[in-house]
Amino acid sequence: MKRFLTLLCTLACFAAVAQKSGGIDAAMMQQIREGYRGKASDKAVKNALASTPISTLAKNGDNLAMCDTHFRYQVKTKGITDQKSSGRCWLFTGLNVLRAKMIVKHDLKEFEFSQNYLSFYDLLEKSNLFLQGIIDTRELPLDDRKVEWLLKNPIGDGGQFTGVSNLITKYGAVPKSAMPETYQSNNTRDMRMILSLKLREYALKLREARKGELKELKTAMLTNIYDILVKCLGVPPTEFTWTRYNSKGERVGTRSYTPQSFYAEFIGEDLENNYVMLMNDPTREYGKVYEIDYDRHMYDGDNWLYINLPIERIKEVAIASIKDNTAMYFSCDVGKFFDRKRGVLDISNLDYASLFATEFPMDKKQRVSTFASGSSHAMTLIAVDTDKDGKATKWMVENSWGANSGYRGNVIMTDEWFNEYMFRLVAERKYVPEDILKILEQKPIMLPAWDPMFAPEE
Repeated sequence: MKRFLTLLCTLACFAAVAQKSGGIDAAMMQQIREGYRGKASDKAVKNALASTPISTLAKNGDNLAMCDTHFRYQVKTKGITDQKSSGRCWLFTGLNVLRAKMIVKHDLKEFEFSQNYLSFYDLLEKSNLFLQGIIDTRELPLDDRKVEWLLKNPIGDGGQFTGVSNLITKYGAVPKSAMPETYQSNNTRDMRMILSLKLREYALKLREARKGELKELKTAMLTNIYDILVKCLGVPPTEFTWTRYNSKGERVGTRSYTPQSFYAEFIGEDLENNYVMLMNDPTREYGKVYEIDYDRHMYDGDNWLYINLPIERIKEVAIASIKDNTAMYFSCDVGKFFDRKRGVLDISNLDYASLFATEFPMDKKQRVSTFASGSSHAMTLIAVDTDKDGKATKWMVENSWGANSGYRGNVIMTDEWFNEYMFRLVAERKYVPEDILKILEQKPIMLPAWDPMFAPEE
């Protein structure tokens, strides 16, 4: 009887499997195996792949020579920064744009802003953004989409340009000598883990607390976060002394500053109103203004706001700015077809199709729609080369991976690669044509914070 029941159970299981369609059944598996026609060349590829990275084998032997490094138009810059093992490319890029201006404007030999100073306040402000977000959503269930997004993303050191503009407007800026990097600012993984753990713990306490004690409780929590940041990054200065030297190395003078007075004297731009973010996202309608909900660095700061444009219109702005010796915040999908040794982004660098005897036909819109591509890294756009008709042929960005990376710390990209993998550009209003600026009069279309197109740039 026992064997009979076991047999019935087995037959029932097989029947249940047989009733489900969509799986790989025996007939399909047989068809797949018979469809494989291994050739002698396939064995050679298989043997090579067994012990060699795909990117090495896919390297296009016809595209190994270094590209032309001459650029018709190039912004004057000095020095290469290094974000080390941190996700602060957005901050380094924004400060590099301002650094280039300051060096030229004040005839400096070299200069670098303190990234650590603004990182400190960025992490403190993001902590408040998260905690206040938890307070604002405390009546919603834990599995609500916004609550879930908050808890999955309590804090990180990635970001975008509005973080630069909002933070400097509120906290000013200081030279690197006033607050240098620490091991933790250069290597942020463990610090982010500790902050995330505390913030998630605090989130549960805020959801359970009485309404009347929320503000006091949040202040105490932020005081503890401040203490952790001081231990990791140091105490941000409220006043400091800085000696200025000109391009000849001659001492100009020594003065005391606050972070706000330093920025006002040496840069003084209205960062929140003087810059426009332009996007090339072919999955959404061009000529529209978009805003990303809850995607900001400060609770009382600005969400992402951008104009979506065809790539050629963005190039117009980029070329105009470079011709006027003004660098720009630029972001792209840097990991695609990147020859790190040469520092060249070129879709001809790698030939996956030949290696695997197949095609990869998706265009930019299809790649973005299927999450195969999106902006991942910010750099400073500083150069363009053009043909006799004024059309761009290649571009160059100043990276923040150190002077020994890429081409002298820079990355060169072909115009074809630019078309396919460039996403965002932040430019001064004076370089943006009036018909594009007029688009800003539209009511922004709000997009959710969890849209994958808007992951922080690291």
